Amino acid sequence: MSLNEWLMFFLSFNIIIFGGSQRLFKMAGVESWKSVIPFYNIIKHLDIINRPRWWIILVFIPVINLIMIPVIWIEFIKRFSHNSKLDRILVIITLGFYIYYVSYFSSKTKYVSKVSFSNFEKSIGSLVFAVVIATIVHNYFIQPFVIPTGSLEKTLKVGDFLFVSKFHYGARVPQTAISIPLVHDTIPIIKTRSYLKKPQLPFLRLPGFQKIKQNDIVVFNWPADTVRKFFVKEKGVIKPIDKKSNYVKRAVGIPGDVLEIKNGLIYINGEQNILPYRANPLFNYKIYSNSGISSSKLIKLGIGNFIRKYEINISNQSSNSLNKLLPYMLTYSQEENNKLIVITDNKGIPLDLVRDLNLNIIELLEKEKDLKLTLSELKKIELEGGFDSINRVIQNSKSYNTTYFPNNIKYNWNNDNFGPIDIPKEGQTITINLDNLPIYKRIIKEYENNDLKIINNSIYINQKESTSYTFKMDYYWMMGDNRYNSEDSRVWGFVPYDHVLGKPVFIWMSIDGLFEGIGNWKIRWDRVFTTVGLDGEPRSYFPHFIVFIVLWQLYVLIKRRKNKSTNDPLS
Repeated sequence: MSLNEWLMFFLSFNIIIFGGSQRLFKMAGVESWKSVIPFYNIIKHLDIINRPRWWIILVFIPVINLIMIPVIWIEFIKRFSHNSKLDRILVIITLGFYIYYVSYFSSKTKYVSKVSFSNFEKSIGSLVFAVVIATIVHNYFIQPFVIPTGSLEKTLKVGDFLFVSKFHYGARVPQTAISIPLVHDTIPIIKTRSYLKKPQLPFLRLPGFQKIKQNDIVVFNWPADTVRKFFVKEKGVIKPIDKKSNYVKRAVGIPGDVLEIKNGLIYINGEQNILPYRANPLFNYKIYSNSGISSSKLIKLGIGNFIRKYEINISNQSSNSLNKLLPYMLTYSQEENNKLIVITDNKGIPLDLVRDLNLNIIELLEKEKDLKLTLSELKKIELEGGFDSINRVIQNSKSYNTTYFPNNIKYNWNNDNFGPIDIPKEGQTITINLDNLPIYKRIIKEYENNDLKIINNSIYINQKESTSYTFKMDYYWMMGDNRYNSEDSRVWGFVPYDHVLGKPVFIWMSIDGLFEGIGNWKIRWDRVFTTVGLDGEPRSYFPHFIVFIVLWQLYVLIKRRKNKSTNDPLS
């Protein structure tokens, strides 16, 4: 909705309030003309229902107002002798227009200065208030997230539960005006959309106390969103900005930077990007050993991200037994002589399952393995020795394709060799032509809402021939630390500032195997209650939390006993 449309809506809203409540105002001893004055009419509603005037703030907070306005409707008609369950249902399903019936047509309408609330009503009120507080915290202060994919391994791991600060970069006011509180884009269980696409509020961000810095880990709405939920591919899904899927990546490029990737290393403004101490980027390596590479040796060194190959004799196995192996297989193939070749991840096939099924199984020793290693893991392998060679794998060969941003056949960029590319900054003016237009086309047309056409090899923006463009917003280049298992800006390009959601600050829980069934859950105690993004080794503050809880409970117990002793009569 445009600003004029919102203004018309606001004026119409106040006229409706006046028409429905002016007669009831008079019954309550309030001058009827006060029901037509914007904002003040809501304050007088709150006075009539004997609620604090500061509630008017909640009435104008997006999403929160969807809770507060029906509460005010219900309490308002209750003050005029309409307190049945049917009255409450009708005032809600008619979007408040039932107040007109109470005002003009009901014979039992009478102002009641004092009303009582049942225990059930008090309980519902407490629940509503709790939801309001939780929604305010969720939307404007701290929001919980869970890491579903390994794009930031090993900095953030699958199964890490995060608290994400909304106030570091400035909380973004929800743009989707009608949405179920505390739910993102899908209602749990029934799996339907949790919001209406219209109306949309203009973009507004509250002041923050920090700007996004080079290499910050940032949570944002995926700009290329075409899915309703992760891992389900579909086309043509268009979501509002604040309902797009939530992603977490590292902002390796910030507005005004020139970014280039050479042989897998990131260069900013011509200098190699130095990542923070806690960052653990993964690179591709190929390891060789003529005597065979032991998986157990790699696991002992703390190395993951590799595959294992098994040979299973299936001559005495039933199909039901083999089905029990499926959750652990990446792929398999059947050979002659009843041999089954099975490929798994680095966890392999559980020993207990091998024993239960009485499997005739051997792990095949491969002479070479593809590994994804951090620099510290590479040093461990080199110090351990016993391998013939370790070579880093770099994607040197280039081919013109549409896989990588800007998804145009004119560009031959890939994972390891990309750019150089200028990252737009608000107020920056660039020269545009048909050669660089593919890089900035999405910004000009979709993110900044301009009409863009090419006519006779000339570029027209908003019906005007243009050879330059001034950006209206800041943009960022987001990448995962797991460089070869991360769909990031190398695929879908820049992240606009209005898509930025917040900053991860704390891991409050971490569960290994979170998406592999509850039986496979293992708590990573060393990651529980650790900070995100600070310098030095990560440190768990969980013991400190436990000590605090114990001391607090002792304090409460001592205080209760002291009060009890003081209040006891003398014997």
